[in-house]
Amino acid sequence: QDGYIDFMEYVAALSLVLKGKVDQKLRWYFKLYDVDGNGCIDRGELLNIIKAIRAINRCNETMTAEEFTNMVFDKIDINGDGELSLEEFMEGVQKDEVLLDILTRSLDLTHIVRLIQNDGENPLEPGAEAAQ
Repeated sequence: QDGYIDFMEYVAALSLVLKGKVDQKLRWYFKLYDVDGNGCIDRGELLNIIKAIRAINRCNETMTAEEFTNMVFDKIDINGDGELSLEEFMEGVQKDEVLLDILTRSLDLTHIVRLIQNDGENPLEPGAEAAQ
């Protein structure tokens, strides 16, 4: 609630994203996207978080962050008010395999876990095997 994440919150979030059930992950994603904490996600919030996630987490998406944001709102903003409630988000994403897949991949942290396990060496880069 203070706008900062401590180590235990980080570990809990990492565990949830890696091992949680779909509805648990979606609730966590919603809280992540709801930057101002008002219980709704607007286009600006979603767009900014998607851009930030893509800057941190390499993902090979063909859609731009803007195109993805528009797709999300076109598909799941049922009442057309320009905001997504938790209910709209949960129901809409669970009913749409494409959205669920993209959101899950965008927050896939397995490569970060591999980096941690390999002392910062990317196990997929040439020469990383020799360092082990």
